Amino acid sequence: MDTLSERWTRLEPHMTMVGPDDDRPRPTVILFHGCGGLRDHLPRYAEAARAVGWRACIIDSYTHRGLSQAMALGLVCTGLILRGGERSGDVLAAIHGLSERPDVDASRLALAGWSHGGWSIMEAMSLDPHASGAAGLRDAQACGLSGVKAVWLAYAYVGFAAINRMRAWRHCPKVLAVTARRDHLTTVRNAEQVNAMIRGCGAEVETWIAEGTHSFDEPMNAPPMRYDDALAAEALRRFAALLEDVA
Repeated sequence: MDTLSERWTRLEPHMTMVGPDDDRPRPTVILFHGCGGLRDHLPRYAEAARAVGWRACIIDSYTHRGLSQAMALGLVCTGLILRGGERSGDVLAAIHGLSERPDVDASRLALAGWSHGGWSIMEAMSLDPHASGAAGLRDAQACGLSGVKAVWLAYAYVGFAAINRMRAWRHCPKVLAVTARRDHLTTVRNAEQVNAMIRGCGAEVETWIAEGTHSFDEPMNAPPMRYDDALAAEALRRFAALLEDVA
């Protein structure tokens, strides 16, 4: 197990920061990729954040763990290793580490996750930070969530392996939950039940059922997943609008 600082030391060399070319403290959104690793769509979201005056930090959860894309597809996407509860430590460490940067406004943060990344964010929001080894960290309780003002969940994994998906969140920011109508990993009904639980915790939850497949905004076709340019553009618009709304 790491401390928050140790985990951030592992993550920081492999993160990508995008934003306005200045050093003033700005609101910052932290992006967490899906189980397939870094893909071409995340830089698009980072640029959308930059366009509305935010910084965006893309977190690579795999390189420091020695995971190649092939290994991730075979081991993480199948649930054999690095489930959302373990990766939630990356979420907390990124909040902790970025909050100490002078060019980040730690009082205005957003978390954004795609599929496995969304699962990891949900675990970070619902875990008991005082439990022994929470999130694979020795000091999870040292990471505060009060600065997190918004959460973007893009077709977050809420299948059978996400055993804590109905666990109440301990911090309730504004949430935009995107569900794919033809997602092969969950039903719309299951996703809506999870969204209702989050709403019941006191969070303002906006939902969008996109008429596409899982990973509809990722420029690739790997059946049953299929890219949809129009839906991807709408997702980017909604993402930027969420940031503007909470800025």
